[in-house]
Amino acid sequence: MIQRFIELGEGYSDLYELLSLGKSAGNRTRRLFALHTIKNNKPATSLAISMEPTHPGDFLPIYICREGIPNPHHTPNKRYELFKDLADSLEKQIIELEVKPSSDFAEKELYFQYLIGIMRMNKYLPPLQ
Repeated sequence: MIQRFIELGEGYSDLYELLSLGKSAGNRTRRLFALHTIKNNKPATSLAISMEPTHPGDFLPIYICREGIPNPHHTPNKRYELFKDLADSLEKQIIELEVKPSSDFAEKELYFQYLIGIMRMNKYLPPLQ
């Protein structure tokens, strides 16, 4: 199985694409994530949606808007509320995790591997086969 992050942007207008993906593929939407961090000394949140693997192909995409949304626990905001509305409409819980910022990694792909490791360790993603 291939598990890969697909970055849509930082959560400005691209957040609407993430929300649209979650709505239109509601039957494939597996989990919703809010990944909280400190970026440039400010609390930030990445929003992500993991999907069910494709059949055939066993490709599991995780769509993400990376570190562009203010942490809703520090600064309530409309973008997070829209994500919460999506979770409610899909009858899913938002999984909240504290993670390192992407700036701690030399490459974005290393950051995504770090996130996949955390998600697998917590059994939010299925094991590789």
